[in-house]
Amino acid sequence: MDFDCLIIGGGPAGLTAATYLGRFRRKVLVIDGGDSRAQQIPESHNYPGFAEGISGPDLLRELRRQAERYGAEMVKGTASDLARGGDGFAVTVGQRTITAPRVLLATGLKDKAPDMPGLRQAVEQTSVRYCPVCDAYEATDKNVAVYGSIKDTEAKAAFMRTYTSRVTLLPTDTTIDTEARDRLAAIGVTLASSPVDLRPVDGGIAVHLQSGEPLRFDVLYPVLGCDVRSDLVTALGADCNNVGCVVVDDKQRTTVENIFAAGDVVSDLHQLSVAAGHAAIAATAIHASLPHDFR
Repeated sequence: MDFDCLIIGGGPAGLTAATYLGRFRRKVLVIDGGDSRAQQIPESHNYPGFAEGISGPDLLRELRRQAERYGAEMVKGTASDLARGGDGFAVTVGQRTITAPRVLLATGLKDKAPDMPGLRQAVEQTSVRYCPVCDAYEATDKNVAVYGSIKDTEAKAAFMRTYTSRVTLLPTDTTIDTEARDRLAAIGVTLASSPVDLRPVDGGIAVHLQSGEPLRFDVLYPVLGCDVRSDLVTALGADCNNVGCVVVDDKQRTTVENIFAAGDVVSDLHQLSVAAGHAAIAATAIHASLPHDFR
């Protein structure tokens, strides 16, 4: 075996696990596709220890530096295949095949984004945000829109009412029943007609509705679902829940022996601190499951 553990994913979960395993004096390789969801965070204010906030790219850079300090190796690329091999697993990255007896999947997920020009810039400028749990506090008293089907967005709209009295639900539904409108009105949420155009403007998002009415918001929260990157382990028979998150036990073990998973790929609470907690549990369990290496 080339390594004790292969970590697939170079986001907060993968890099935290690499630090733990390195400090356990295990030989670790992190396969980093460079597309961690954390890259999109302009600034996080609820990650412990950073009272003034820290950007996603800065946090990833520090986590990477810390993991490398304890011997973790990094390779840029995407794992295109994961297969059983010998007494463990073989991962293909480009033209290279790498083996290890343990694998930690930390591939995360990708949010489904609205179809609008200038999306990347809007995310960088915090006009488009994906995680109310992460950053609703920063939207306090702002004019907020929640975009998606009524079924999926109603709870998010209610959540945002804790922070601002100006919440509008922009539905993707083609028909809207009066019961939904009444429920939303009862909690102070405006239900608009379906939008036909979304685009960033200076300091916010401009929306044109089917009715022809133009609106403008400070922040837009899309609620369009996500693609969970669990294909590598489901191909080996790992169980997933109804949205594609990998099922794990209290040690972060998947239903495939010796494959572990951590971070957004296993949880619908998409938080940096949750990913770090998963990583600590998984890395400790991985270390305990391997033979002792007495020196």
